[in-house]
Amino acid sequence: MKLLFDSVTVPTVAIAGRAERFPVHRIYCIGRNYAEHAREMGSVPDLGAPIYFLKPADAVCEAEVVPYPPGTDNLHHEVELVVALGTGGRDIAVAQALDHVYGYAVGNDLTRRDLQAAAKAKGNPWDVSKSMDHGAPISPIRPAAQIGHPSAGRIWLSVNGVLRQQGDLSELLVPVAEIIHGLSRLFALKAGDLIFTGTPAGVGPLRPGDVVDAGIDGVGALRHRIG
Repeated sequence: MKLLFDSVTVPTVAIAGRAERFPVHRIYCIGRNYAEHAREMGSVPDLGAPIYFLKPADAVCEAEVVPYPPGTDNLHHEVELVVALGTGGRDIAVAQALDHVYGYAVGNDLTRRDLQAAAKAKGNPWDVSKSMDHGAPISPIRPAAQIGHPSAGRIWLSVNGVLRQQGDLSELLVPVAEIIHGLSRLFALKAGDLIFTGTPAGVGPLRPGDVVDAGIDGVGALRHRIG
């Protein structure tokens, strides 16, 4: 069998107002990073033990229609601030962490909640609940050189015009600089890495035909329909 490696493409994300695109290396995520969301998931907020997991790089999705994934009857939305790294490294100090940020975007960490709950009940890994095709819808990236580094601002999501999630970036239990620091102690971070930073309370189910609107003050807006 001949392997056509030259047909493999690197996933990319649009950069707001620019022709070039942002090449994606990895997608890191942090769970339970808003206290009220941790509680609605039946957990106690814990600053000392952040939960990190990954999604495949090609889960990024800019399509207007996001396919409903197989294997689930309970797909959930989770709006999040996404950090795009322009440079990487290991053991990055908190004080220098934001220097590595290229920009920010709005993301939706789609989750097969039934598969996650079943895995948790058995003490098993729940990777398949998060790692799915088209599982990371994302808005165009806004460069930090234009918008700065948002540490406060409304984050929200609505479904079919009904508000479901609402919070503020200031409520992040582990802020962006500390997330970067923590990840860099576990991985060699690289340019092109995306970091989904956690979701506020109000996560809930999506059905085919639902229209999702989400936004973060000063960062951007995201809209897609579930196909």
